[in-house]
Amino acid sequence: MNLKNVEIIAKKELKSLADEKTIILAIVLQLFIAMFSSFLLIGLASMYNPDSISSYSNVKYPVAYTGEPSEVLTYLRDSSDFVVYEMDLSTAVEALKERKLSAVLWMPDTAPDYEYPVKITLYTIGNDIQSSLVNVKLKQILLKYEDKLREIRSDRLNGEIVDIKIPASDPSGDFYEFVYGLLIPLLLFMPAIISGALIIDMITEEYQESTLETLLSTPIGFSEVVWGKTAACFILVPVQAAAWLTLLMVNGIAVAGFIPILLHISVASLVIILAGAIIALKYHERTNAQFVFSAAIVAVILIFLAFPMNTANIIVRLSVGSIGSEHWLILGIILAIAAALAYIVTGYSEKMRAKFI
Repeated sequence: MNLKNVEIIAKKELKSLADEKTIILAIVLQLFIAMFSSFLLIGLASMYNPDSISSYSNVKYPVAYTGEPSEVLTYLRDSSDFVVYEMDLSTAVEALKERKLSAVLWMPDTAPDYEYPVKITLYTIGNDIQSSLVNVKLKQILLKYEDKLREIRSDRLNGEIVDIKIPASDPSGDFYEFVYGLLIPLLLFMPAIISGALIIDMITEEYQESTLETLLSTPIGFSEVVWGKTAACFILVPVQAAAWLTLLMVNGIAVAGFIPILLHISVASLVIILAGAIIALKYHERTNAQFVFSAAIVAVILIFLAFPMNTANIIVRLSVGSIGSEHWLILGIILAIAAALAYIVTGYSEKMRAKFI
């Protein structure tokens, strides 16, 4: 194989990609989002767990209290999170519909020491981020009232009460898990999967646009064409991954193991790209190849995640600096898989060339 020819094809494909304004815009958009990842993280973390940002809010939310007087009304008035309005239920619900209120509580006339549960009705606005925050804060009020009811009804218990001391939870834990356990692996694997889909388009367009004959009429071999396209797709992954990690670090998110992470995601992406190339060589037609690739990549990822030392888990542990040298062994194994796929791609492309001619 002539590496010079591979380089020529790779440069040609990269130049073609540079002319594709949609792809460039997508990459620029990713970088733009990463530049403001601190804001992005707060938004995504709120979807992951509203508790994570409830402490950041200093707004007083207007809520209506309806029904019978109770300790809940006292707790709401004492809370620094709410401005409480006492009104009748129908007026309060109408005000909620007009978004003049954030929530409406209706308290039944059930006495605290009654034999049946106290069923409090809560009205909020559906599919609203503010309602998620209000629910979190109201939950604290209602849990406090629940403790009060348990205290009042404690004489009904026949057994001995066991005092369980539960350690106080760390509010930053959810943010930590979200960033390192979910966001970083997703950001790094996204360019790898996109490149896997990209190699399919690059190869199948040669068949569908009948440009393969022109290529094969030159001194460049078909395997060199395939490897040139593979190289063009592969180069994009470490560049994008390095940009993501750098911008996350600029935004104050510490990432350990920068270079090992890039090596792992690069080798994993090479496996994905080579698998995409084999599928493209097999099917020749873009739609079928993309469908097979999408189905296969989902199945492979699910199987892959069943193993504790998978690349995603290794990247998480590398990013927090909690893994030893054993990850190099895994990198070697995946590199061997990539080498096997590379051998298949080279042999298969030569076989397809002979069949095509």
